[in-house]
Amino acid sequence: MESAELFGINASMRRFRVILLLMGENKWMGKRWEDMDTDVLVKVFKELNLVELSPVSQVCSLWRLACSDPLIWGTLDFGLLKSNFIQTRASPYIWVDDRSDKRLARILRVAMAISCENVNCMIFHYNLYMKDEHLHYISERSPHLKRLVMPAWNRITKMGICQAIQRWEELESLTMPTIGYPPYIMEEIGRSCKNFAELKVMGSFDDLFASAIVTHLPKLKVLSLRCSKVAMSALLWLLDQMVNLEVLNISHCLMFEIVTNGRRQVIYELDGQILEKAPRLQEFHYCQSRSCIACQRMVVDEGIMRWYRYEDWFWRHDEVNSLDLQDYGKLFDAECEVLTRVD
Repeated sequence: MESAELFGINASMRRFRVILLLMGENKWMGKRWEDMDTDVLVKVFKELNLVELSPVSQVCSLWRLACSDPLIWGTLDFGLLKSNFIQTRASPYIWVDDRSDKRLARILRVAMAISCENVNCMIFHYNLYMKDEHLHYISERSPHLKRLVMPAWNRITKMGICQAIQRWEELESLTMPTIGYPPYIMEEIGRSCKNFAELKVMGSFDDLFASAIVTHLPKLKVLSLRCSKVAMSALLWLLDQMVNLEVLNISHCLMFEIVTNGRRQVIYELDGQILEKAPRLQEFHYCQSRSCIACQRMVVDEGIMRWYRYEDWFWRHDEVNSLDLQDYGKLFDAECEVLTRVD
């Protein structure tokens, strides 16, 4: 794949010519490839995916420079890339096929080589189970990362994620899963990422998680717990202590409180205290409607959303505009996913 294994240079050049014609850039058709204006090259290369960019970036130094332009690499969306895995009973509860790991390593190697440290946002699928080696590789080669969407941490160690966070000093936004002991990662973010402002948690949210945020991320401005199982006490704690919080999303959450004998009791209507405290926020998103499809799914899934059961776009959506992932990116589109598959 690093050269022209999956998408030959001739095929890429033919597509390049077609795109030029479609874009009305036929005035350049009589010129030599290396003499084309950089802005035109970037405009065309934005229409190519990663597999197509790989051989194109090797044509000449000018093309290489255009292929690495920040306008192309601002967001690297791997939302269609999934691991070939089997769930297990023992930690990390996931077994991933070795070929799947090697495929991911090859794809990351090409992306990091062409992007030249220009990636600001990276998005991974909830069924993409990378290892410390993968995370180490990308964190070294994307020092200016500002947003990371990585909903699966099963195979990533405490040391692995903390070392990555230390390198990402410019990180501002993180989408993460529920983990057993959140204080360590909240502490690392608070220490290393001075501009950190947005956090999205996918899974469950309890008092320990709330305490970690209050203690280590007091300047957090945006928090989304969309489609999570949330302890009422944790929510109240946040609203009482997080004076800098501006946006909170608890849409479609399964709220619960601890009652007699430690049992969890589901709360189907927001507590009056929550409704009294929420108006101080600039945005407060919530939905607990029995007619809402997303809320119904949370009840059926008993508070732990089985994303694989639903539409491909469902996990990407968020009521908070800055956290919504919208459509899949061009760099790793459906064609690219097919072309990079391993048998």
